[in-house]
Amino acid sequence: MTDKIALVTGGSRGLGENTALHLAEKGVGVVVTYLNNAEAAAAVVNQIKSNGGSAAAIQLDVGKTTQFTSFAASFSDTLNKEWQRSSFDFLVNNAGTGIHSPIAETSEQQFDAMFNVHTKGVFFLTQKLLPLLEDGGKILNISSGLTRFSIEGYAAYAAAKAATEILTRYMALELGPRGIAVNSIAPGAIETDFGGGAVRDNKDLNEYLASNTAMGRVGLPKDIGGMIASYLAGDNQWITAQRIEASGGYSL
Repeated sequence: MTDKIALVTGGSRGLGENTALHLAEKGVGVVVTYLNNAEAAAAVVNQIKSNGGSAAAIQLDVGKTTQFTSFAASFSDTLNKEWQRSSFDFLVNNAGTGIHSPIAETSEQQFDAMFNVHTKGVFFLTQKLLPLLEDGGKILNISSGLTRFSIEGYAAYAAAKAATEILTRYMALELGPRGIAVNSIAPGAIETDFGGGAVRDNKDLNEYLASNTAMGRVGLPKDIGGMIASYLAGDNQWITAQRIEASGGYSL
């Protein structure tokens, strides 16, 4: 029987999807959000349910804070309907998008989009959901290895993620009295459709990244989803305010 519930934003594809599936395997009830692809989100929910788990999907644009009040209400209704709960246990701020653009060519609109989704959205969605989050729960903010190592063209994206890493520390400080642990995970290069699927589909890029990784390969979605599920579902409450890199040892 499900006794923990997680919200995974951007859970209809990529790392979010894999995280949702791994959490469900550990007996965690999962709510995934999606931006536009309701069919993909439904497929994730159906896969979880077909394997004996419990799940639901709700539409959300994390870059639009005006949606957060209505989303919180829909989320609360879903918790009550699906699990007869008024609260949840784990928040995974995963939803995001990226751009590859040199500083000299990045527009203000592109810059704002990165911070609206990866920083402002994380701040205010978390704020809105705090009344629903159980004391003793966990928040995990998805960052990026690009906050440690630098690759040309990712300045705006990496800056937004770096801001979220600092935000993670302040969340940990302020929510600590409630027993809520807050950390960030920083994936390295992963074979997903992120950035047009370049890491997955560009053989030369894949090999270059693998050659600079201690493990000798780029990451797979299951490397991240499995790690997140193990952290959230495990007995790790004493870990907080940390940046946990999961890059296979890239650029050591």
